[in-house]
Amino acid sequence: MSGKAYEKELRRLHGELVAMQEWVKHAGLKVCIVFEGRDGAGKGGAIKAIVERVSPRTFRVIALPAPSDREKSQMYVQRYLPHLPAGGEVVIFDRSWYNRAGVERVMGFCTEAEAQVFLSAVPKVEKAMVDSGIILIKFWLEVSEDEQTRRIKDRIDDPRKVWKLSPMDLKSYTRWYDYSRARDDMFQNSDTQWAPWIVVPSDDKRRARLNIIRHILDTVPYDKVKREKIKLPKRQKPGDYRDPLHPVTLVRQAY
Repeated sequence: MSGKAYEKELRRLHGELVAMQEWVKHAGLKVCIVFEGRDGAGKGGAIKAIVERVSPRTFRVIALPAPSDREKSQMYVQRYLPHLPAGGEVVIFDRSWYNRAGVERVMGFCTEAEAQVFLSAVPKVEKAMVDSGIILIKFWLEVSEDEQTRRIKDRIDDPRKVWKLSPMDLKSYTRWYDYSRARDDMFQNSDTQWAPWIVVPSDDKRRARLNIIRHILDTVPYDKVKREKIKLPKRQKPGDYRDPLHPVTLVRQAY
């Protein structure tokens, strides 16, 4: 997909996202969007494309760090629950409670028994979420082996992206089929009628981002909120105001 065609369609979809945002606030909807997928699948770029033109007061992105010792002692999903949306909010999880079914299971951060308990419980937890009125959308971004390799190499060579590459990512890179088995088991246990997984082929990042936004717009029911016609008012006259005499420090004009 050409950059020009992508930008044109993205601009149009951004307008629809803003309309959806206004309806979410107006109607008090609760929307929760989960992004999962392999390393390098494009989760961050997709999330950035979604939130680029909407209000951070309505769209909140949650990317939790590794759990603290206290959080490790809690019920597993407990640290995610405070971040679920209230009325008038869209919450986007950049990785989520499904860490337990993926990286924690594959890399040995939880026991197999703990992973199985999670897989058994998560459909019930998500059913409770949906029954409470949350619109739950779960995306899995799938990237091919060759494309993942290309993107990870690009992170190594690009100083703007090197922060995306951790020692854990390098270890995970060697475990492609372990992750495949974990993904398949996760789908088997948590792809439910009330919270299905939406698989997004993401080798073509542009198409993936547009398809994700289109799916969100098709899933969240919204209508246009009527707004009064905006007319720019006149500014006040300066009156007795005078420019200050106190010198200020200006930014260095490097460009």
